[in-house]
Amino acid sequence: MSNLSNNFLNLSDLAIEDLNHLIKLGEKFKKGYRINLIKPVYVANLFFENSTRTHTSFYMAESKLGLKVVDINTATSSVKKGESLSDTVKTLQSLGISIEVIRHKTTGWYSSIVEDNNVNASIVNAGDGAGQHPSQSLLDLMTIYEEFGTFEGLNVGIIGDLSHSRVAKSDAQILHKLGANLYFSGPKEWYDAEFSDYGTYDSFDNIIDKLDITMLLRVQLERLNADSVNQFKANEYHEQFGLSLDRANKMKKSAIIMHPAPVNRGVEIDSSLVESSQSRIFKQMENGVFARMAILAHILDNKNLLAEEISYE
Repeated sequence: MSNLSNNFLNLSDLAIEDLNHLIKLGEKFKKGYRINLIKPVYVANLFFENSTRTHTSFYMAESKLGLKVVDINTATSSVKKGESLSDTVKTLQSLGISIEVIRHKTTGWYSSIVEDNNVNASIVNAGDGAGQHPSQSLLDLMTIYEEFGTFEGLNVGIIGDLSHSRVAKSDAQILHKLGANLYFSGPKEWYDAEFSDYGTYDSFDNIIDKLDITMLLRVQLERLNADSVNQFKANEYHEQFGLSLDRANKMKKSAIIMHPAPVNRGVEIDSSLVESSQSRIFKQMENGVFARMAILAHILDNKNLLAEEISYE
């Protein structure tokens, strides 16, 4: 696959054909497809930011593929002693780790690492600050494709804490590339001008009845300053920018609700809607395992670690 390499960093770097291959491979794994390794392969998970879904999802994906998983306790890692992330990567590589899945608070943390000629371990970006979240975007694409069979012409609303969300940036870039019509909403002070390259900002009430997909974002209080946190009122946010029952009643019957989670019930979405018939929130989590299996399997294939080449059909 032409644009896919031994690393997985940013979905927007990939050609549409490559994206379609990964989605199809995720679907194959969901139906029971298996791969065979030619030798034991070791993968390390380094999560320097808190994570439940992504961390566990990668662990499950790695385990299902038959990889030997090494979970690193980043709270006691040598990075805390002053070692650079690049040297940590090379240390683990020297110990026999072939793939390193990393989440770090620094946006673009992977750039210098993948340009280092002494790094030959494959690097998977599990989230970089407020930058990208490519594996989340892939599972979102898989979920949307299962529902609609296409991306072209779909009306997608991305609602909430846009400026602090790596999911919003990743999804906006790739869905625009795939031909979706994008709408953005949420607090104006959390709207970044870069989103105007991909779609239109409007009030939630003005767009809700147009949307095929309502994608809600968590309010990331941990990325706000103390004054903003102190001024935040959950009930006021829900009333102005959340998916309330009244707004949900204006949705198309065929529309779906998505959220990268964790979900703040009663803030960005009414609690009763989280597991409603139109919600795909837990389906996204389920698909996350298979999407991440596809990511890792593609890397294994590129590194010639599989007994037979992967078929993407």
